[in-house]
Amino acid sequence: MRVRIDPERCQGHGRCYDLAPELFGDDDEGYGQVLGDGAVPPALAGKARLAASNCPERAIDLPGDG
Repeated sequence: MRVRIDPERCQGHGRCYDLAPELFGDDDEGYGQVLGDGAVPPALAGKARLAASNCPERAIDLPGDG
């Protein structure tokens, strides 16, 4: 599983990096960013899904999940 954030949708609510700080961080303006290359270790798949489902803008994409 991989994760990515659509920068045009992200409004900087910060839920992604609050819920899954192992996978997401923020930029200088508070917008979410994927840490590393976007690969999600199996142990963090639940956190990735939680962050995606809690993003009010639906800016988080989990290609290949499902």
